[in-house]
Amino acid sequence: MINSGDTAWLLISAALVMLMTPGLALFYGGMVRRKNILSTIMMSMAILGVIGILWMLYGYSLSFGKDIGGIIGGLNYFALNNVGQDPSPIYATTVPHLAFMIYQAMFAIITVALFTGAVVERMKFSALLIYAVLWFTFIYCPVTHWVWGGGWLAKLGVLDFAGGIVVHITAGVSALSLAMVLGPRKGYRTDSMEPNNIPMVVLGAALLWFGWFGFNAGSALSAGGLASSTFVTTYAAGAAAGVTWMFLSWFHRRPALLGTVTGAVVGLAAVTPASGYIPPFAGVAIGIIAAVISYFAMIWRSKTNLDESLDVWACHGLGGTWGTLAAGIFASTAVNAAGANGIFRGNFALFGKQLLAVLFVWVFTFVVSYGLARLTNFIIGLRVNQTEEIIGLDISQHGERSGGRFLR
Repeated sequence: MINSGDTAWLLISAALVMLMTPGLALFYGGMVRRKNILSTIMMSMAILGVIGILWMLYGYSLSFGKDIGGIIGGLNYFALNNVGQDPSPIYATTVPHLAFMIYQAMFAIITVALFTGAVVERMKFSALLIYAVLWFTFIYCPVTHWVWGGGWLAKLGVLDFAGGIVVHITAGVSALSLAMVLGPRKGYRTDSMEPNNIPMVVLGAALLWFGWFGFNAGSALSAGGLASSTFVTTYAAGAAAGVTWMFLSWFHRRPALLGTVTGAVVGLAAVTPASGYIPPFAGVAIGIIAAVISYFAMIWRSKTNLDESLDVWACHGLGGTWGTLAAGIFASTAVNAAGANGIFRGNFALFGKQLLAVLFVWVFTFVVSYGLARLTNFIIGLRVNQTEEIIGLDISQHGERSGGRFLR
């Protein structure tokens, strides 16, 4: 039976999550050099359209369709067949099936957009589109089915409330593999690659934080106590991680604004898988530890020849990994009866399941994403040529620049 309050909350949450993709575009766009602002933003905005259409065509069905061997969904929802205004008998039974479908579409979109931070300033736009479609089909849809669509990880009892495994680990690990295949930007570690617009980064981070309440609290799929608890937990983790990062950067040099907002995003990513299963104040602990892990991972990465441009792996890959494991530590059925108890409640088995899921998805995602990158490189080539990279991708790939003048 449809509940109007639950339906309103889920539709609002879907809109909040949709806003995260333009927010991500600004967040990433402010961190690149001026000659690559528009190309960076274009990656996210194109994905907002392309992946949404593919989700309605076949992605939703592969992810949430009738289970086939615990591995993938069937095509019973192809082109939204059997997805209408009545509730699904399986998923979110108090809202229209269409509402649940479009809410999940926004997760698919933001996940694909996330890994673009690893390839900015050097990847062909055409290659990105091909890779994104392949990645969505062969990584995102299967993993989503495993965790949320009744697949083998769901049957095992693995917890992922809003996407630590499905979103952050898959995007972060894929960012790592893509950076390895692409190679570093021209001038990496010798030329200045400072952010062009930190206020733009802050605006993007603020939109991400705002949207994250729909991302996590919306995953309660109803307007009630669980959504309220998740909302508070989400804020706590973002705030704790942001403050922790601020003090870490202050200890090393100065309390940097860029680092502070990056830390907040790390905390939000880390708490995502656990947010609906843990007491709100546990979000503070998750945020603090996430900030420490990602901060030092970024320092280590910057000393290597691995040019993972905007540190998607350190922020989302490692943040999502820690958060998924943290669910196995802090989870409590007193918060969510549909979940399980973690280590602090005397159940060590849950942590083992979370660890297994993390290890398997890490390996699966890295291997497949690396292979898809090699395939895309063979088909069309991943990188722009040296001249195009020097000129900047705004002009060389899109014929325009942030000043607004169109090059005919």
